[in-house]
Amino acid sequence: MRGGSGIGRDLGFLLRSGRRRDHRRLIPFIVVTLVAVLTADVLLLTEANRPSEPAAEPVRVRQTPRQSLMADSRTVRPVAPLGKLHKPHVFVVTRKPFTQKQLQKIARLSGVRALELADAASVTLDGKRVQTLAVEPSTFRAFTPKVTATSDPLWNNVAAGDVAVSFVLGNDGGLSLHRKVSGPAGPIRVGAYATTGFGAVDAVVSKETGRDLGLPRDNALIISAPKADSARLRDKVLKLLPKGTQAALVNPVRPQPQVKARDWPTGAFMTGEQLTAALRAAASKLGRPYVWGAEGPDSFDCSGLVQWAFAQAGVKMPRVTHQQWVTGPQVPLSQAHPGDLLFWRHDPTNPGYISHVGIYWGDGKMLHAPRTGDVVKIVPVSTRNLAGVVRVSPQVAARVR
Repeated sequence: MRGGSGIGRDLGFLLRSGRRRDHRRLIPFIVVTLVAVLTADVLLLTEANRPSEPAAEPVRVRQTPRQSLMADSRTVRPVAPLGKLHKPHVFVVTRKPFTQKQLQKIARLSGVRALELADAASVTLDGKRVQTLAVEPSTFRAFTPKVTATSDPLWNNVAAGDVAVSFVLGNDGGLSLHRKVSGPAGPIRVGAYATTGFGAVDAVVSKETGRDLGLPRDNALIISAPKADSARLRDKVLKLLPKGTQAALVNPVRPQPQVKARDWPTGAFMTGEQLTAALRAAASKLGRPYVWGAEGPDSFDCSGLVQWAFAQAGVKMPRVTHQQWVTGPQVPLSQAHPGDLLFWRHDPTNPGYISHVGIYWGDGKMLHAPRTGDVVKIVPVSTRNLAGVVRVSPQVAARVR
């Protein structure tokens, strides 16, 4: 690898240095909040109860197209075997490369167990703006979900110059395996489907490929601190870094425990007028095409449709599915009301990840934007891989970051 130098074994990762490119022309990497973390006062509203099984309702199972997760494997530079897994907890992006001094200070913070550097930017792939990480495959793999981390062919393909895209971008966004898609440095092959667990990050390449794509160097940091309060750790990290640094929590997001609506304060949920406005807005887009990453008004992806429709009702919704998943309490499917949100886990590369959302229409039906090649439509609810039903609280939704 070009321009490599170590910064110390105690940090547990390689700090790559060398000649810097001029990145003034690079579109800044906008960190779409990777995960949603509710404030403590909101969490206190949800006392844990075991979710009841959804009652049987008239549903139709939507078959997911059979799809391989890996293109033909190719090896240019062997990737090191997987060592100990490190669950990531804080993801940080800076405007300038991390310095050795900054990294050493972060490594000494209480609870920090492992760090991993990466390069981060928004890259145009196949005409889509995709949040992309350039990584060292041998070490970064340990910070990904187990299904992804344990796949040697996947990381060999990344090391060989392929791009690994998230299952949602690949399956719903139309980036099929083996296909060479257009990129800033010419065609690049889609070598695998691999959701990294970092939410809005939908593509991973090697550091070498990242340099060809023009990504900045060493401007992203993954922190594993399994015994630390993640929110407090994030605040401590931000105090050590320059203004403009952005940091998001990764694994603290969990499905909210199921609670009864009556346990919430009066006025915690959308009014009848708001629900009607959101449903009418969503229905006005029936027949509009699904476009990955689209937020309207003429095309949408699944969460983009939800955000746009609820905005027409004056409700500020976060942008992506796993954020929308924590905008209110869970309710049983048998008690779903029109305007509730339904969520699915369809991603085999990260089974716990919330990958799809739809709006409950009533009478066992839902309104959603399915995938590339399809349109906004009303269909019977599918219970296959259903994660749960959420009743939106505008106050909670506005606090999701």
